[in-house]
Amino acid sequence: MNENFQKNKAKLKLDPEKYAYLKAEAKAPYKGLRKFIYFTFGASGMIGAFIFFSQLIAGKNVSANIPNFALQIAIVSLMIFLFRWEDRKN
Repeated sequence: MNENFQKNKAKLKLDPEKYAYLKAEAKAPYKGLRKFIYFTFGASGMIGAFIFFSQLIAGKNVSANIPNFALQIAIVSLMIFLFRWEDRKN
């Protein structure tokens, strides 16, 4: 049994760079995808906040646009928090 293990281990030699990548991916799966989603939602929130802020400045339907603007700012803040939290986790 020990001989088979040694043979399999010799066959599966990985270069250190690939091994480090696989180990990091196993530790935090889909980290790149999550960061991309946080960035995308944050950008969407920024566009929405810009639009609602423009409407507030123009004075169009102020009572309906204030909660929408606040929601967009909250989304951007949440995405920034999650993006930074993702970098802090090891």
